[in-house]
Formats: sequence, structure tokens, C-alpha cells
Amino acid sequence: MVSLGPKGVINDWRKFKLESMDQEALPPNKRELLRQMSSPHKPGDSCVGGFNRKMSAQEYELIKEDDEKSLHKYRKQCMQEMHERLSFGPKFEGVYDLDSGEAFLEVIEKEHRLTVVVVHIFKDGVQGCEVLNSCMDCLATEYPSVKFCRISAAATGAGERFSDDVLPALLVYKAGELLGNFLAVTQHFSEEFFATDVEAFLNEYGLLPEKECGPGADEDEADVE
Repeated sequence: MVSLGPKGVINDWRKFKLESMDQEALPPNKRELLRQMSSPHKPGDSCVGGFNRKMSAQEYELIKEDDEKSLHKYRKQCMQEMHERLSFGPKFEGVYDLDSGEAFLEVIEKEHRLTVVVVHIFKDGVQGCEVLNSCMDCLATEYPSVKFCRISAAATGAGERFSDDVLPALLVYKAGELLGNFLAVTQHFSEEFFATDVEAFLNEYGLLPEKECGPGADEDEADVE
């Protein structure tokens, strides 16, 4: 848990710095310094005061090396922890196949009020539907807080409304309200399109939440830097 007070922030940063260092790669004198810094002292220990005064300078020398990269990682960790605490609503895995109009209505009306629901209405053999299904599979892994669903036009119970010329269709809901209704959605893409194109299209309308940071995000950004 991240501490918000000045002393708490300093202590959290100090702890993070020590834990993230590759101690095996450090010179013996620095490994010993780390050992001393992590050793507990009793309140009545007479050496504590002098040790702390001495350590402040030594610790500064220890942490200033490669400090910018470590500080960047620490900030990312704090933001990730805060994001996790503030994230509400369920998480989903994969694309959900809906087999009836009742299932379609249920997912719209009964889903968590903070959950964005993206429904792909398709028909086998209609150009673009198969590719869009594959794109949905990819996006579902990138946005676990979004519920991606698909249903055939015939299964909706309103097949006459979804003729071939309006498919594939993407419908976006939140808290039971229709936020986006994109008929023949592939007209907005080139003939060959990918998940990133669908993602960019939905983001253009502000329909996707901010993408969540994966466990390896810090390392990836560090490599780029």
C-alpha cells in the first residue's frame, strides 16, 4: 500500500529502491550497506541514532546511481496500485457468444453500470464479419474491463432489421444506454483491417476506457528509454 504522507512516501521510495536493486551485481561494500539498512533495530539500541545519521549520507550515495530509472518505475508502481484501488466493476476473459435475443437484452440491462458492453452483430458469409470477430478476440485481451460480445443477426430475433447491407454492426452500451450504433462498420476501415483499426475507431468516439497496464509495462518502457 502506498503511503501518502511525506515520511511515508520517502520510506516507500526507499523500500522500493532497495528491493528493486540487483544485490548480486553490487560490490561487497554496497551489499553490506543494504544488509545494514534492512536490519531491524530495537528502540533502545544506542547505535541507532548514529547509524541513522551516518546512513542518510551513505544511502544517498547508494540510491543516486540510476536514480531516474528507478524513480520512474516507482511512480509507475504507485499509479498502478492507485488504479487498482480505484478500479471498480468486473473483469472479463474473451468474447461472449450470445445465442438469443433474451441473452442480448440481459447483457445490456443487467451488466454492471460501469461496464462498457460492445456487441458485434454478424452473419456468416458477410464480408468483414469474420475479420471483425478476430479483432474482437484481440481487443478482449487488451481491455478486460470491457465486455465484448457477439451474436448472429438471426439469433437477435430481429433479423429483418439486420440485413446483409448493414452488417457487420457494432453496438456499444453502458448502464443500459446505447452509446454507439455503427452499422456496416467496416465502411470506416480499409479493405484489410486489424484490431488496432477497430480500437482506434472506438477510441475516436471515446467508447473504450484507458488501457490497463500489464505486468511488464514498466520493463517495456524502460527498454524504450
